[in-house]
Amino acid sequence: MSARHFLSLMDCTPDELVSLIRRGIELKDLRNRGVLFEPLKNRVLGMIFEKASTRTRLSFEAGMIQLGGQAIFLSPRDTQLGRGEPIGDAAIVMSRMLDAVMIRTFAHSNLTEFAAHSRVPVINGLSDDLHPCQLLADMQTFLEHRGSIAGKTVAWIGDGNNMCNSYIEAAQQFDFQLRVACPEGYEPNAGFLAQAGDRVQIVRDPREAVAGAHLVSTDVWASMGQEEEIAERLKLFKPYQVNRELLDSAAEDVLFLHCLPAHRGEEISEDLLDDQRSAAWDQAENRLHAQKALLEFLVEPAYHHA
Repeated sequence: MSARHFLSLMDCTPDELVSLIRRGIELKDLRNRGVLFEPLKNRVLGMIFEKASTRTRLSFEAGMIQLGGQAIFLSPRDTQLGRGEPIGDAAIVMSRMLDAVMIRTFAHSNLTEFAAHSRVPVINGLSDDLHPCQLLADMQTFLEHRGSIAGKTVAWIGDGNNMCNSYIEAAQQFDFQLRVACPEGYEPNAGFLAQAGDRVQIVRDPREAVAGAHLVSTDVWASMGQEEEIAERLKLFKPYQVNRELLDSAAEDVLFLHCLPAHRGEEISEDLLDDQRSAAWDQAENRLHAQKALLEFLVEPAYHHA
């Protein structure tokens, strides 16, 4: 099983990641100029969703179609990862029919187990641990707006969730310093922190995290599956709202990103997405372009060597 997978940013070298992002910018330009480019003609992507999704489904499905291929959407009702049929068995069968598989799931082990039995590339469309495709889009957005992120300072404000974990990996792979501001007990995964060493700093005060930062990012305070914790989280995270005043203490040319969906009035102030420092709409669109670069990178070589 020599297929190349993308379960985490660590599955690529830093050089590969930078060229993926540059390729995303090229593919975006082709699309904006209306150039037809279909390297994945007759290729089929299977998309397994155990969690709901807007941007992930749209970007992968539209991306495959634009690259000349097709995508098959499998909802939680259509597949039962680990219920009934073992994940490994499902992977063996599905990878004999498909050219790549994207999985959006809860337990990260579902992904690693599927990938271990798959003969085609497996892409992490989000797990409880990581959201690497979103980071490709984020890094593409920063590059477009501000140039290289190497040597810069990034602030993550709020929950130490899967997005935060992926920012920790990005700090290592894209060579930036990361400051995470979160309430006690909501720190990112200790394993990811240990791996990153002194690249990542945990602070309690969001102003301390944002001071002089070139990029500020946040996410909703309660993710899917945490609905019963909402009331307590709202209280606890209140001081962690990102608003215009907080951004004022960042670098002059700070860029604000949010992976969306956003809860205005909670993790961000009502008006923040309309601030000229926010690039959240470009960031959302860049899921399409970055993932097309990823699909081209993973699927095309497999096709040529088959």
